[in-house]
Amino acid sequence: MPEFLRGELQAAAEPLVVLGRLVISMLLGGVVAWIYKRTRPDSDTASSLAVTLVLLAILIAMVTQVIGDNVARAFSLVGALSIVRFRTVVRDTVDTAFVIFAVAVGMAAGASHLSVALSGIAIVGFAAWFMTRGDRAAGSAVTYLLQVRVGLGHDVEGLLSPALAPHVSGRRLVAMATAKQGLAIEATYAIELRNQQAAGELVKALNRIEGVQNVALNRETAEG
Repeated sequence: MPEFLRGELQAAAEPLVVLGRLVISMLLGGVVAWIYKRTRPDSDTASSLAVTLVLLAILIAMVTQVIGDNVARAFSLVGALSIVRFRTVVRDTVDTAFVIFAVAVGMAAGASHLSVALSGIAIVGFAAWFMTRGDRAAGSAVTYLLQVRVGLGHDVEGLLSPALAPHVSGRRLVAMATAKQGLAIEATYAIELRNQQAAGELVKALNRIEGVQNVALNRETAEG
């Protein structure tokens, strides 16, 4: 057997060890994705990013094992990976932090530093949860402007209240005006939804009411 090949085989880790590290990186990447989904608002999360976090942790674990202690191989991989270009722009800096989080966890798993990976997950997970809770307590809630057009002759409050109550935790009348040359009334409310999924249900419920001609729901970020 050639000398260079013998050296490579001796330096390589056992197949079961390699497989174990990749499985651990997949599980830890899943935990990172779970933290991302639980600490980010539903409207700001991307399902594709959650999958990316898991795959990224596995890939980084692979790269870490390929590099090992070989400095020349590390520089070669950096040069090879530098040709990769991503066209998708990360929408939020917090999403970027989670990408780095997945990279660090994958690197720790690939280098068999399980204690580092678990400690990082615990600390970062707590920090993400604590900051999210702090933002909500500070009043950085998401509000919506609801515009409803009702035919003339209907009691707007009496007509809309039964449909609003199950989906809206709070509302305030912002404006009331006539529309369609005085044949309809258009009411505008600032509302807070009970949850993000309630937006679609609310629009459907209002559209089913006899006398409602048009419904528009626009998102606005409250300044707290």
